[in-house]
Amino acid sequence: MGVMEIIGIAGSVSLLAGWRLYLSIFATGLAMRLDAIPLPEHLQSLDVLANPWIMGIAAIAAVAEFFADKVMWLDSAWDAVHTFIRPIGGALLALAIVDPSDPATQVVAFLLGGGAALTAHAGKAGARGVVNASPEPVSNVAVSTVEDVATVGLLYLAYEYPYAAGAIALVLLGLTVWLILTARRLIRSFFGAGKSVDPPSG
Repeated sequence: MGVMEIIGIAGSVSLLAGWRLYLSIFATGLAMRLDAIPLPEHLQSLDVLANPWIMGIAAIAAVAEFFADKVMWLDSAWDAVHTFIRPIGGALLALAIVDPSDPATQVVAFLLGGGAALTAHAGKAGARGVVNASPEPVSNVAVSTVEDVATVGLLYLAYEYPYAAGAIALVLLGLTVWLILTARRLIRSFFGAGKSVDPPSG
């Protein structure tokens, strides 16, 4: 596996961890136990994710996140709590993917993985804040469900097709940036429309 494929996998996993950290950990471990993801020898350090204890804890946390993420405003509170957890988790996942014999690459992977997870988290949290402002609760559940399905599907594609992992990471990054910009624009327009206009004097 070449450097670009490894970087692509690390980037994809880190970005997805910014959306669903626990689901990313559990889905990866489950796929490894079912031999759905035949990891090369270089990535065998990820075997720890298939540990029953790790999978059990990740599964419980993923279920809690699944329900919390579908309740209006509770999802934003959950995101706020995970502002530091998801970037660290994404950084550690990226660290497990790169070559352990190259400390410089590991440092770069740790920093970039954490940054990617934080960026994805910011896009998700911002977008969900905008969705929560909508009076329609169904949209909240729909967006959360799309995130669940997309996380599992894209995670599988990143591991199963490492040559496409780089493209997946770029698409995820582009989507994240778009979410951040969209949320920023909508929040600005929302607060701008809410400003009271001073009545004319006289």
